[in-house]
Amino acid sequence: MPLAEVVRGDLVESVHLGHLVLDAGPSAPAGAALLLGDADAVIWPRSSVKPFQAVAMLRHGLALPPRLLALATASHNGEPEHLAGVREILAGAGLDAAALRSTPDLPLHPPAALAWQREHGGPAPLAQNCSGKHAAMLATCVAAGWDTTTYLDLDHPLQVAVRATVAELTGVPVEHVTVDGCGAPLFSTSLRGLARAFGRLAAAPGREPGSPEAAVAGAMAAFPDMVGGTGRDATRAMRAVPGLVAKDGADGVYGAGLPDGSALAFKVLDGASRPRPAVLAAALHRLGAGDVPGADGAALHALGDVPVLGGGRPVGAVRPVSALAVGVSA
Repeated sequence: MPLAEVVRGDLVESVHLGHLVLDAGPSAPAGAALLLGDADAVIWPRSSVKPFQAVAMLRHGLALPPRLLALATASHNGEPEHLAGVREILAGAGLDAAALRSTPDLPLHPPAALAWQREHGGPAPLAQNCSGKHAAMLATCVAAGWDTTTYLDLDHPLQVAVRATVAELTGVPVEHVTVDGCGAPLFSTSLRGLARAFGRLAAAPGREPGSPEAAVAGAMAAFPDMVGGTGRDATRAMRAVPGLVAKDGADGVYGAGLPDGSALAFKVLDGASRPRPAVLAAALHRLGAGDVPGADGAALHALGDVPVLGGGRPVGAVRPVSALAVGVSA
């Protein structure tokens, strides 16, 4: 099913296909959900699953202030505050960067990558965008008395707990297991399940105060810059909408939830990141994110403005399909 089209001049140049679920929440009338494509398509949620990994960690002894808990859910840019935060999580557990088993990489943010190369040289586990999650996994192992050298093994108690938590919150049994880009085990779910989990997470501060889910949602909403960083669409979306919980994943995956329990999840089938901001902004509009008290409608609209350039100037745009864009306005 088409999710977005790329327009250059007066022609549609290309189309991004995918699956999308908009879940209007438990209080909405039956049939209120918007489904494009196959809502029950089984997917790899990639990094959009990180908030639920963090829930599992809190359930087993992880204790972090909100700023660092947000970093535990992050695919961070590798900016100075991110790297300092990873070191802080590790130091709190009596560890250092040598304990990380995240795949060596450079920071995602180009200026941060340049600064890292000038100071440290090549790729390193600390600089990899999942290092906050890995540091939190190590801190959880220390708190629970589990081995820290094997924390990425599929049968490690930490990963057993993560698998159970993902299945519980999504309501979808884990049918497939693989390894994510950062080296951690990755568990399958469906788009409908991913949306369900984000709705539960985002609603938790109001419905389950004091729960691990509420802690994760509160941390992400309060510290969106730690979840992504400069220019990142998840960070921009959470800045624009109070209480929104949003997390991107590689290969075109996204999940987001609002405080009323409404939520969305989508997968761009070609794995492209280009259409994600336009689809995300349109989907949030359809869920009523612009009506959340304190929401910045202009910022939400700007999130969906993805220009197509020619000669360095806009000559078109990436735009959501009409079925999704109903109600979107400047």
